[in-house]
Amino acid sequence: MIKNIHSKPVAALILGTVMTVFGTLALAAEDPIVIKFAHVVAENTPKGKMAEKFKALVAEKLGDQVVVEVYPNSQLFGDDKVLEAMLLGDVQMAAPALSKFSRYTDVLALYDLPFLFEDLDAVDRFQQSDEGQTMLLSMQDKGLIGLGYLHNGMKQLSASTPLRVPADADGLKFRIMASDVLEAQFKAVDATPVKKPFSEVFTLLQTKAIDGQENTWSNIYSKKFFEVQPYITESNHGLLDYMVVTSDEFWSGLPDDVREPVKAALDEALAYGNQIARDKAIEDKQKIAESGRCEIIELTPEERAQWVEVMKPVWDEFQEDIGVELIEAAYAANQTD
Repeated sequence: MIKNIHSKPVAALILGTVMTVFGTLALAAEDPIVIKFAHVVAENTPKGKMAEKFKALVAEKLGDQVVVEVYPNSQLFGDDKVLEAMLLGDVQMAAPALSKFSRYTDVLALYDLPFLFEDLDAVDRFQQSDEGQTMLLSMQDKGLIGLGYLHNGMKQLSASTPLRVPADADGLKFRIMASDVLEAQFKAVDATPVKKPFSEVFTLLQTKAIDGQENTWSNIYSKKFFEVQPYITESNHGLLDYMVVTSDEFWSGLPDDVREPVKAALDEALAYGNQIARDKAIEDKQKIAESGRCEIIELTPEERAQWVEVMKPVWDEFQEDIGVELIEAAYAANQTD
């Protein structure tokens, strides 16, 4: 009798537990896949607008199945920490500058070489080539996968004094990203490179802790560097591009019917962002010029040739790490014939 007395409550308890488990599983199955996209620049930059476009396109293609959360202005992680966080699963996507991947691969240092590309058209030709696409997978053995390239633009030099020839940079302190190539670039003109986070650049310039920096027109404008730098030299000496990157574990773990539309959304967002980068380079340079806060110096062909002559030996210094054939392929992209 005792058994009969307790059999119904026990059965009810088991049934309730089973229903709770299945209910929890059902809720879990309905939970969206969250993609945390962290970056370090303002929302009104090419990267910021690309990220927002990606968020909107994913929502359009996948509805509530996938949610993209965008964290600009180093709100979540700076570029120096975001890749470690990605490998730990704390963030799913980021778009660091190509210079930031030096701990994971040598080949991407190619994009830091001074005066390698004449313009963004040459960059596009190389990045879409077999060599450029293969570079996206150069960190897969470290757990990272490149999903595509995003332009910011060609870099300019700003400083507290006019920079027309390499000798003008002698003894000045320039902020750089953590890149051995960029360090060698400034040492080639007898300047002192200082590795500091992007988020600190304005304060460093304002307090005169450094004398100058290199950046694109959109970053110089959006971060107001032109307000604390009286001179900007239109040098177009280097490239500031980004790679949208994710972890191999996260990417391979997505269902095919999710991964493919997410990649399609990203490709569309990157094309959108790259066009913005081109447009903003022109627009933001004009806004800086109209502000009257600084002088924009245009180099003569002879002055530019001096910078090229002094900085080009940096190529030889890193050609073994990067690969001679890869450098030659990139340089050949300048030719349109």
